[in-house]
Amino acid sequence: MSPRLDALRALVTVVRGGSFTAAARLLGISQPAVTAQMRSLEQELGVELFVRHGRRITPSARARALADAAAPQVDQLESIIPSMEAGTGGAQRVLHLGGPAEYLTSRVVPVLPRLAIQHRAFRVVPGLAAELLNGLAAGHTDLVVSTVFPRLRGVVSVPLVDEEFVLVAAPQWRDVLPGDRPATAEELRSIPLVAYSDDLAIVRRFWRTVFERPATDLELVATIPNLQSIAVAVVAGLGMSVLPRYLIESELRRGALLALLEPETPPLNTLHLATRAGVLARDQSVRAVHEALLSDATARGEL
Repeated sequence: MSPRLDALRALVTVVRGGSFTAAARLLGISQPAVTAQMRSLEQELGVELFVRHGRRITPSARARALADAAAPQVDQLESIIPSMEAGTGGAQRVLHLGGPAEYLTSRVVPVLPRLAIQHRAFRVVPGLAAELLNGLAAGHTDLVVSTVFPRLRGVVSVPLVDEEFVLVAAPQWRDVLPGDRPATAEELRSIPLVAYSDDLAIVRRFWRTVFERPATDLELVATIPNLQSIAVAVVAGLGMSVLPRYLIESELRRGALLALLEPETPPLNTLHLATRAGVLARDQSVRAVHEALLSDATARGEL
């Protein structure tokens, strides 16, 4: 690219990434080089593109407008550069994937074998949505399965799967509930609760949606901050819990777990597949993983 195109590319990346440091990481150049390109562009245009607060910078309205106008052309130019597709000199392309540990294990990891071709390798990082999305915006991660809708500048997403939450327990607990009608919230208090956290985040949402009341007076027998471990504990008979259906499908089919309720409108939570804006148009490897995860979710009827 010419010096001016390099500067426009850097401007687009700074605005998307939120800082000179993030842009340098995404572009594979030094932070001083990004700073020099921005100063050169400011001098050429005769306007200040960034408001500087010590070491922090904020793009001006002029910078955002210029970046928005240049982004489609920059992305199109980058899409024809082979080094953006598979690395240079045949180097292995490493893709960084983030998301909830349980979804990564049950849905993302099984898809990777058919994608581990054409010099692709993977780094799979479980974590909380906010931290992973910040890492995505900063260029640390290529794709994130997010439990919340991303609202960061420079990050885009599509719906990936609707998590359906189910109240489950081992079959022996069914005997303490009425067999001729759905159990009430009061009757369910006779079964100990296994939860993800002390604040009963997932359980509270289920109670509010299904019973239209807070999840109070429940006997919390254990908190386990891993949904797969909770499933193991509940299968063993420790008590009841609210878990996503995708995680316990096999246990429900073989009768190791029993759905204590079948509400007409079960609580749902949409997982989003997030990437940096424009990356799908210019990076074939990211696009291949993105399409594979969407295709897998569609084939399972989860999308």
